[in-house]
Amino acid sequence: MVARSTPALAILFLWLFWILSWGIAAAWSDRAVKRAGSMRQVPYNIVSVIGALLLFAFYRRPHIVLWRTRQPVAWCLFALALAGLCFTWWARLHLGRLWSRWVVRKEHHRVVQSGPYALVRHPIYTGVSLALIATAMLAGNFFACLGAALMVLSFYMKARLEERFLRDQLGATIYDEYARRVPMLVPFSRRRTS
Repeated sequence: MVARSTPALAILFLWLFWILSWGIAAAWSDRAVKRAGSMRQVPYNIVSVIGALLLFAFYRRPHIVLWRTRQPVAWCLFALALAGLCFTWWARLHLGRLWSRWVVRKEHHRVVQSGPYALVRHPIYTGVSLALIATAMLAGNFFACLGAALMVLSFYMKARLEERFLRDQLGATIYDEYARRVPMLVPFSRRRTS
């Protein structure tokens, strides 16, 4: 069974390392001066939690197996997950103290448009989504794939809320000009507006 293979276990350790390092880095963030309403953030959080439970609770179980992944392909999926999570760290470091787990405006907030933010408007969501899809593909079962899909959906929901909030807080003209040039989540995609 693939879920017991070396790449399948390696991807779980990769996620564990990423979650721990991401949690520790959360302390490196400026104070928020304005927050999107808490109730507006509940829907994407619920979808995300359900997705995470489905993906990781059923990851190592062969429930409704859709496919089995051979070892070389499994290592390629591990490499994709690693690349996605490295992309999130590039974005997190580039964003610096403006990062927040919640949809907020920081004291000296601005639209960051360089580094990974020149490729996509939400590179952290893009990188995590890539890693989630690779993880679900490696698991090869229905619940893992459903969980990854729900989590990707939650990032899209959060990105939409974030963009409405940033347009309101930083000015629609500035944000809309950025949105015209840079795709939301998929690098090099043709549709560049939200």
